[in-house]
Amino acid sequence: MRLWVCIALLSTVLCASAERPRIVQGMIRAGQFVRDAAGGTRDMYRAYKDMREANYRGADKYFHARGNYDAARRGPGGAWAARVISDARENWQSRVSGRGAEDTRADQEANRWGRSGGDPNRYRPRGLPSKYYTRDDLHLLWLCRSAVAWPGTMRLWVCIALLSTVLCASAERPRIVQGMIRAGQFVRDAAGGTRDMYRAYKDMREANYRGADKYFHARGNYDAARRGPGGAWAARVISDARENWQSRVSGRGAEDTRADQEANRWGRSGGDPNRYRPRGLPSKY
Repeated sequence: MRLWVCIALLSTVLCASAERPRIVQGMIRAGQFVRDAAGGTRDMYRAYKDMREANYRGADKYFHARGNYDAARRGPGGAWAARVISDARENWQSRVSGRGAEDTRADQEANRWGRSGGDPNRYRPRGLPSKYYTRDDLHLLWLCRSAVAWPGTMRLWVCIALLSTVLCASAERPRIVQGMIRAGQFVRDAAGGTRDMYRAYKDMREANYRGADKYFHARGNYDAARRGPGGAWAARVISDARENWQSRVSGRGAEDTRADQEANRWGRSGGDPNRYRPRGLPSKY
């Protein structure tokens, strides 16, 4: 089984060509679905483990919603895993635990709320220790830790903003805190998108391959935009700045700038970057 899985995945990666066939695209989507489902299963288990550890009266709906929320944020595979696990758990509990149909309906309402992107803290009971975060909150804590490396006053304000977001977990977060969470996610995605754009530029310079520039433009924008709105924003700003500078300095002309921007937009919109991949470009890129 392991051998065939390896063969399938390697064939997916190495079949990078000017236009990937549909079957390879399907294999990529299937791989992403399986990856997200595995991650969603871990999220559901973490929520269950935290619920058992906390043993806090009235907190079960919060952990149900949180597990489903974290899993569904990964993508369709995570949402599928959360639904299957939640339904199996509730079916088993309704037959064995004796809690009744009303409790099962309330649990499933919390499950659906979390899977649909609703804030799990709607069900968070007062007094539940703040150590029981959602995955988004953990990302924000990681951002705050990373911000320690930033200079001076900037570091102080970033830490204050992120910590206030994480520690304001209550039964119903006010809108301003929700806005801060979205802002933190936007900044995180923008930082990641900037790294993606730099990696594409670095690879382009390293490859130094004739006709490959459009591929690397599309790839950087594609990778960045996959992170979310912040990544797409960073890719657009960087691409526009680069093309504006090149159109004035490099002397390549408006036609080349238009072609570059077409590749940038194609990648940002989710188009396969391999549309622009020249034959013979080493498979390491």
